[in-house]
Amino acid sequence: MPWSAVIEAPFGRLGVRTDSEHVREIRFLDRSEALRAPTSPVAVETVRQLEQYFLDADFRFSVPIELTGTPFQVRVWERIARIPKGQTITYTTLAEDIGSVARAVGGACGRNPVPVIVPCHRVVAVSGIGGFNGAADDSLLSLPIKRWLLAHEL
Repeated sequence: MPWSAVIEAPFGRLGVRTDSEHVREIRFLDRSEALRAPTSPVAVETVRQLEQYFLDADFRFSVPIELTGTPFQVRVWERIARIPKGQTITYTTLAEDIGSVARAVGGACGRNPVPVIVPCHRVVAVSGIGGFNGAADDSLLSLPIKRWLLAHEL
């Protein structure tokens, strides 16, 4: 399925996929990916909200999202969505909160279908920043994206 929009972000490009009612996927793309104007009303609103967030970290997303994954993944993503702006939580603490283990939480974070809106960048390792699923492929360094998002929210 083609992207419903591809936009320029402060750290690269973002691909947005929508259906007629929901945001289904956001992915960090390489700068070589062609920009694409939004192709639906949901994509237009998603782009507007992402751009507003890039200008103002206090912006709160309200676009409807569809979290498609296993029940465990959805539980992790719903918990991540409650992490306040400017705060972080460790994989271990999040795992304890939901009765799981850090490695499983990390796996769910890496499969988050709508990063930025569901702020998986706010989940960090006990000993540092931890990983990040930000890249669409191995050629893009994703930790700088996580660092940018965290710094933007301070």
